Amino acid sequence: MNCWMFPGQPLRHNQPFPETADGAEIINLCRNATGFDPSTWQDDGGLNGEHVRLQIYGTAFSLCRTRLLRSSGQEPDMVLEHSMGIYAALAACDCISEREALEMTARVGVVLARMSEDKRYALGCIIGLGCPAVETAAANHGVYVANFNTSSHFLLSGERSRIMAAVEECAAAGAFSLSVFECDAPLHTPLIVEVATELESIFSDYDYAGPRVPLLDHIGQQPLTSSRIPAFLLDELLSPVWWQQSYRAAGKLGASTFVEVGAGDALKKFNRWIDSESR
Repeated sequence: MNCWMFPGQPLRHNQPFPETADGAEIINLCRNATGFDPSTWQDDGGLNGEHVRLQIYGTAFSLCRTRLLRSSGQEPDMVLEHSMGIYAALAACDCISEREALEMTARVGVVLARMSEDKRYALGCIIGLGCPAVETAAANHGVYVANFNTSSHFLLSGERSRIMAAVEECAAAGAFSLSVFECDAPLHTPLIVEVATELESIFSDYDYAGPRVPLLDHIGQQPLTSSRIPAFLLDELLSPVWWQQSYRAAGKLGASTFVEVGAGDALKKFNRWIDSESR
């Protein structure tokens, strides 16, 4: 069984779009839907910062990759999504159009970016430490575990000063790799409730069809239905990403081939890590 995986926001835009008709069409569609050209990294002034551009770039690249796979005769039997990869995943499953996926990404990104006007947020990447120690460090400093990617790879999310303190505690506890990244908003934490009303209004603007193949959510690993999608789009920004559980759930349902449909190969690396721990 073939499973397509849609990653979230990339950290950088170092993969150029394919010089194909599909690549050109996605770039043009992105420009028309959002005012942003991911090939030139220019926008019409309506976007609010680099992270919004990266979010749109990630969705656009995944949409382009979807087209390339389909042009080669490939189709998924199941779809997994990670973080903001949900928007391209919905388009790949024919729940919304490509244009709507790009537009939704931009609208959500602009709302999230406004959270950084008053506070400074960051993500802390913790590798090589067990879950209990990471959760304790997060609780001790008022931040949250946003991504449970493997049994020893986590992302913390919250205010930057608190993230720095939590990362220091994780270092003292024995983590072998730590890094901190600036971000616009504390994604996948309850702190997103500050803009929940605006986000809910965005998600209610669209009509959603049922997924053409099973699309597993990254919270409870349940197939999304058309009626569940709007609520999930808000819930997933307020809740952690449980990637290890999602990958294993897909395997139990019969998925044997996993294809990362987007920029980079972070999800494939997580999967190899998870598989190595299961041997």
